[in-house]
Amino acid sequence: MLEQVRYEGAYPTRERAEESVRSVLAALGRQLVGDERVDLAACLPVEAALVFTAQVPATTPLTGWEFVKDLARRTGGSPATTRWDVGAVLAPVARLAGPELVDRVVGQLPSGYALLFGRAELVAPRRTARPSADREAA
Repeated sequence: MLEQVRYEGAYPTRERAEESVRSVLAALGRQLVGDERVDLAACLPVEAALVFTAQVPATTPLTGWEFVKDLARRTGGSPATTRWDVGAVLAPVARLAGPELVDRVVGQLPSGYALLFGRAELVAPRRTARPSADREAA
């Protein structure tokens, strides 16, 4: 997995890729709970799973963009480079987990995570209530 992250992120060293893996998986570990957390940890290499599961889940989940901004603040990076790091780590994680588990993970989290996992953010269209005059005419 580490070599895949190094390739995805175009990191110059293995150490830089490992740093990204650790920070992104720790941040994701603070967001994910339940069966999805357990199942995702089971898909990861042992060292990565330990970093992921060592985190205590947050009481209030972050949206995808808040996740990136929070991670940037914690690591001292810019939001742009942090977004790059997140994508470089979560793309290989998504391949390890498979589409069904990624669907479950993204379904549990607030909006914005599908893009971080390299997927389209598909949102059901909102239904708008018809004005009461329209209801009476129908």
